[in-house]
Amino acid sequence: MKTISDYFGSLVFDDRVMKSSLPTDVYETLKKTIDVGEQLDISVANAVADAMKDWAVSKGATHFTHWFQPLTGITAEKHDSFISPSPDGGVIMEFSGKELIKGEPDASSFPSGNLRATFEARGYTAWDPTSYAFIKGKTLCIPTAFCSYGGEALDKKTPLLRSMEALNKQALRILRLFGNESAKYVRSSVGPEQEYFLITKEMYDKRPDLQFTGRTLFGAKPPKGQEMDDHYFGVIKPRVAAFMEELNEELWKLGILAKTEHNEVAPAQHELAPIYTTTNIATDHNQLTMEIMQKVANKHGLVCLLHEKPFAGVNGSGKHNNWSIATDTGQNLLSPGETPYENAQFLLFLCAVIKAVDDYQDLLRISVATAGNDHRLGANEAPPAVVSMFLGDELNAVLEAIENDTPYEGTKKTQMKLGVDVLPKFNRDNTDRNRTSPFAFTGNKFEFRMLGSSNSIACTNIMLNAAVAESLKIYADRLEGVEDFSTSLHEMIKKTIKDHKHIIFNGNGYDDNWIKEATEKRGLLNYRTTPDCMPHLLDKKNVDMLTGHGVFSIPELRSRYEIMLENYCKAVVIEANTMVSMAKTQIAPAVESYSVHVAKAANTKRAMDASIPCEYECKIVKKLSALLDRISIKADELEDAVLSLDEAEDIGSESVMIRDNILGLMGELRLACDEAETITAKKYWPFPTYGDILFSVK
Repeated sequence: MKTISDYFGSLVFDDRVMKSSLPTDVYETLKKTIDVGEQLDISVANAVADAMKDWAVSKGATHFTHWFQPLTGITAEKHDSFISPSPDGGVIMEFSGKELIKGEPDASSFPSGNLRATFEARGYTAWDPTSYAFIKGKTLCIPTAFCSYGGEALDKKTPLLRSMEALNKQALRILRLFGNESAKYVRSSVGPEQEYFLITKEMYDKRPDLQFTGRTLFGAKPPKGQEMDDHYFGVIKPRVAAFMEELNEELWKLGILAKTEHNEVAPAQHELAPIYTTTNIATDHNQLTMEIMQKVANKHGLVCLLHEKPFAGVNGSGKHNNWSIATDTGQNLLSPGETPYENAQFLLFLCAVIKAVDDYQDLLRISVATAGNDHRLGANEAPPAVVSMFLGDELNAVLEAIENDTPYEGTKKTQMKLGVDVLPKFNRDNTDRNRTSPFAFTGNKFEFRMLGSSNSIACTNIMLNAAVAESLKIYADRLEGVEDFSTSLHEMIKKTIKDHKHIIFNGNGYDDNWIKEATEKRGLLNYRTTPDCMPHLLDKKNVDMLTGHGVFSIPELRSRYEIMLENYCKAVVIEANTMVSMAKTQIAPAVESYSVHVAKAANTKRAMDASIPCEYECKIVKKLSALLDRISIKADELEDAVLSLDEAEDIGSESVMIRDNILGLMGELRLACDEAETITAKKYWPFPTYGDILFSVK
């Protein structure tokens, strides 16, 4: 029987395979490219390509593809076979360094935000040697960056790699100031926790809204939801357990470090968490994880829903982005050590993150902005749209002591007393966890909880890496060359604490009083919707910072603004059109049919005895008739409002029209339809109800 260690990474052209299949000099050259970014010679690329092809063919692969992440939010791939004709009429299997390094997909067929015209079709994919190639099905997938003919980034990987380089450059400057000459590079690492829903395919196939939009646009509250807290960490149902078992096996074959799995709060909701790894690789792995979740679910007669809010009234799904930074020698730069007060290097990096989050609250909010996530943020399963930081009691006390120049007395370890002798004794952590905080320190990393479940983690980590790089740059510029390093360092940390402590909040982020305090007293930003925050991507301070570190060019930033707002508008318009269609062609006819049925029942009673009042039937018919009129009126209003979007001058004004008008009309139509569901006989209702869907997996 094979163990996990026997097949873990078996479909990955990883370091183990490279070391055993490449000549020593080629392997060492490739490692230098991966570790420190040295340019790759074509002769090395040819040797790597040949070894990669031989390995892939031995695993049954027949094709190769440049696997990339365009601005659609999902991955893309174009497959080419390894075959080339041989003189004798047969074929030989070939794969060159040139094919490995560069591909040419059609750039005009992907979102470009006006970077490319439709007739300007040429684009390039470029091999990313820092992310291992892997086999999916019978295809060798080569992770690549994607750019236009003019060199503009048309993907999410390229800016992510640039942000990692910016962070590395500035972090090394700081480490050198502390006398660290051994570290060759600094990388950010991420572990994205992935939440999702599993429902039966039978239920999914009967819901046009789920099929077209990924979420239910109608649905009355079921008698039981998550009120009993009985699903969270509950016993995993056999069908779900079988799905998780196969999912783990498929992920492990691809070298994805799937570690934790459990039931989440809402019925039918679950979570998978990996061990965190280098940000670039973690991003690739998370995209693969979402794809494989959906494929494996289908094999089990299930559908995996990755929308942020597939069901109203129950918890939505997020993707908690656990972020840290470490050197190539294994030093975690956000680890406080035993005495954080005396760990000046840690305190400086901590302050850099505090400053970055405060200075670029808007960019962090923008990085999670989607139509789906707008429904989730601020609900009682997700942080509010206001960005704040949680540090915990010990670090708060450390920062207060530094700010006020008072002695830090430290916090004593408290031993947990559980009142049962047989239970083991252990020390309580000095810091509690705060699940309501958007950005919480959790021991040696930060957990950014605002990210939506379907989002690529690239966007968030681009902004986070760049913002922290900017803080570190400011610090390095000030500290390099000072005569009294210790005094200058202390004063700079102290100033950072005073200037940015308003971003730190350790209380309940769900409390309405906090939102008032955050915006009115502390001056923090509260961008509730995507149209509220997206224009700020082009604010001067953001443009200056992102272009200054080479993460984006100005045209690339403008393209992101256009694409993100266009995606928002398209998503909501699809939802609105789906609602109109369902209301007019399915819900209204169902309500009318049931109303006619009830009226006929009343007439039958009266035919038997004219003195029967039929109060129940009359009451139902009257309610249904009124609701039917409301549904008809609201559906027409919503349809007209969608048509009026053609009058918008640009994508920004269209998004505002959607925010201020379309969303409200969608809500009004839903209210009428959901109320009709509660009084329409179940056999007449055209779709499975929330109760049917959420409890369908046995």
